[in-house]
Amino acid sequence: MCRLFGLTAGTARVKAKFWLIDAPDSVEEQSHRNVDGSGIGFFGKDGAPVLDKQPEPAFKDPEFIREAKHAESAQFIAHVRRATAGGRAVQNTHPFAMNGRIMAHNGGFGSLPVLDEHLGPYARLVQGDTDSERFFALITKETDAYGGDVGAGIMAAAQWIAANLPLSSLNTIVAAPGELWALRYPAQHALHIVEHPSPHLRSSISSVHVSDPSAVSAHTSGAPAHTSGSPAAPARAAAQARAKQAPATVVVASEVLDGEPGWRMLAPGELVHVTSDLAVHSTLALTDPPVRLIPLSAANPNIDT
Repeated sequence: MCRLFGLTAGTARVKAKFWLIDAPDSVEEQSHRNVDGSGIGFFGKDGAPVLDKQPEPAFKDPEFIREAKHAESAQFIAHVRRATAGGRAVQNTHPFAMNGRIMAHNGGFGSLPVLDEHLGPYARLVQGDTDSERFFALITKETDAYGGDVGAGIMAAAQWIAANLPLSSLNTIVAAPGELWALRYPAQHALHIVEHPSPHLRSSISSVHVSDPSAVSAHTSGAPAHTSGSPAAPARAAAQARAKQAPATVVVASEVLDGEPGWRMLAPGELVHVTSDLAVHSTLALTDPPVRLIPLSAANPNIDT
């Protein structure tokens, strides 16, 4: 099934290389199990969405690797896809951008013509064939109806789908400059969150290649261990200093990406909103079960998992 990743550093522009490539269960690693497309979404210095996506697995896509290594943004969304609705094409590859926001989805729902009719003029925002992009169009419609309140828009869109369409999961992450939202609903797919200051920097301190202290960087996990007689203290001190100076982050992901403590799974129906000061606000947005739940074992060509 598809996998989601979202990161926010509030207003600080950071790189997401550790989570996307270097972590033990990085997004790139997950792409070996989700081979139908991969993409990274972030915001440029002007605040405009930037999407880099291809209908190829991340581990085979040099553009994904390049952006994962070098892109800087205060918010990131990444996705690796296993398609069951909508062919392998760029327009069906996550994430999507609408009205200055970025979104990716894990799960699926059916009866798409019913939703198309409900979208009305917002259906023109949909460029591809997936249920996921239609979900984003509905979020956009409801957000406009609530005066730009994205959290209310996500809640209303998910509630409408849960009440009217067969679904397996509506797990989603939405980002705007300075903000990030994540919804888990219902309980069939996992979605985790962790809040801490740059865990990849803390982890890297014990694995610095201390034979060359000048080479200490924010991404030294996996470097050779300390060699007897090498200047370990300066290297570790440098790494510690970098860790203290690094921006804090909040990460949301389908899978626990590393061995750091503090990860928790969102409750079914929980919607979190991370603001620009990295405060995490949680709401139980959906308390009722879907009218028609499609079990994960059911094969359904109209479900994009």
